[in-house]
Amino acid sequence: MLPTVTVDIGTTSVKLCVFDGDGQPLASARHATPTMRDDWGEVYDLETLRRVVLGFIHGLEIDVRASVERVTIAGVGESGGLVRPDLTLASPMILWHDHRGADYLAPLGDAERALIYQVTGLPVNANYGLSKVAWSVAHAGAQAAGAQWLNIAEYLAAWMTGQRWSERSLASRTMALDVASGTWSAEVCALLGVDVGVFPEVRHSSDGTTIAPGFAREAFLSSRVNVHVAGHDHMVGAVGAGLRRGELLNSTGTTEGLLFLRDTPSLGEDSRRSKLANGLACEGSDFTLFASIPTGGSAFATLQTLLGLSADRLSGLIEVLHARYVAGDIDLARVPLVLPQFRGSAPPAKLASARGVIAGVASETNTEDVVLGCFVGMVMQFRDVLGLFRTPVERVKVIGPASGNDLWLQLKADVLRTQLSVSDFPEVVSRGAQALASQTSLDWESCRPREVVVDDGRAAALSEWCERRAPQWEYLKGMPT
Repeated sequence: MLPTVTVDIGTTSVKLCVFDGDGQPLASARHATPTMRDDWGEVYDLETLRRVVLGFIHGLEIDVRASVERVTIAGVGESGGLVRPDLTLASPMILWHDHRGADYLAPLGDAERALIYQVTGLPVNANYGLSKVAWSVAHAGAQAAGAQWLNIAEYLAAWMTGQRWSERSLASRTMALDVASGTWSAEVCALLGVDVGVFPEVRHSSDGTTIAPGFAREAFLSSRVNVHVAGHDHMVGAVGAGLRRGELLNSTGTTEGLLFLRDTPSLGEDSRRSKLANGLACEGSDFTLFASIPTGGSAFATLQTLLGLSADRLSGLIEVLHARYVAGDIDLARVPLVLPQFRGSAPPAKLASARGVIAGVASETNTEDVVLGCFVGMVMQFRDVLGLFRTPVERVKVIGPASGNDLWLQLKADVLRTQLSVSDFPEVVSRGAQALASQTSLDWESCRPREVVVDDGRAAALSEWCERRAPQWEYLKGMPT
């Protein structure tokens, strides 16, 4: 592979790495994703983000920086803003979970929503880019002339190269792309009154663009460096994990993603009713079928706030609970039922307004019981979403922060009655980004996987617990928001 600087813009943090030609990390850094608030919600603090990226590159050893041949950027989907030809903004750079464009979707009827799914492969939702584009164009007015919609990763690439383009996996998260043809849909854009010309040229992640002379001087990089937009972080993670058809990628972070590769998009009524999201893979001719669970790693922050725990105290509790669980020293009858909709609900409901519920709390319920109940609830939610795919799973590959949470992993293996293969490589997404820029394939073994096996006795006990609570679980999911 080629020596590469990678930037991975996540919901919670920005991960920066530099890899040598053998794919080994030489340096890395992590910063809180810089955001601020405007009158409508949360937006990126671009000045701070640019400073973070430049600071990392400037801090590299001189010989390491001189060896860099590629800069490649991955990030969350659905975010973005209107960027003029001179790279100034005609709108804020809006975060993925911001719903300021929701009013532009409200008038759509059933037939129009069905059409949008048939064309774009996405359920109508204000998370996706198109409603944000409609809002941004309306608020920018004449100032939007010549501006194009760029995802946050695409914006950074434009800053480095002076060119605007869209990468295909990110384009497929806008709800404006014809997923079958890979081209922008004027028909769907017109439903929200958006001119299809607001979207830029679509390129593959392997299509690099030469760094702009001004940025090369500013960053102390060679003028021969090429810049790539690697794509949507979960899809880039699939490349880093060497995902194959029939395998499930469980990509964990602030949210939790489930991803399958397919040879055709899944546009039938079952997929539409389940609100599964189709997309384009970063490389080759594969399509993706994806579902996102809003509560993943973010549950840690919720538990810390709810229970008044420090991060270290919570981590220690999780370790103790794992040891007790594998030793058979857990009384499941004490565990409350936790529906962890702390950031909204998962498919098929996908309601941003949904909230979590804790049921079965007794006078003897303690902190450990609630923490364990939360992780069991997260696994039950995962199991429900996985069932929406109606797809047999040959192998489950786990990447991201959950790889280091033995309790979460063991509960998931036992509830699913499925062995997990878990990456011990820390930055699978970043290395996938390097592979895409280098046009190189990766295999799963290079992620140093370990296996989490199912214990039949624990699995049977958990299955009985889940079965007894199934009616209450379904009732809680159906509660009004």
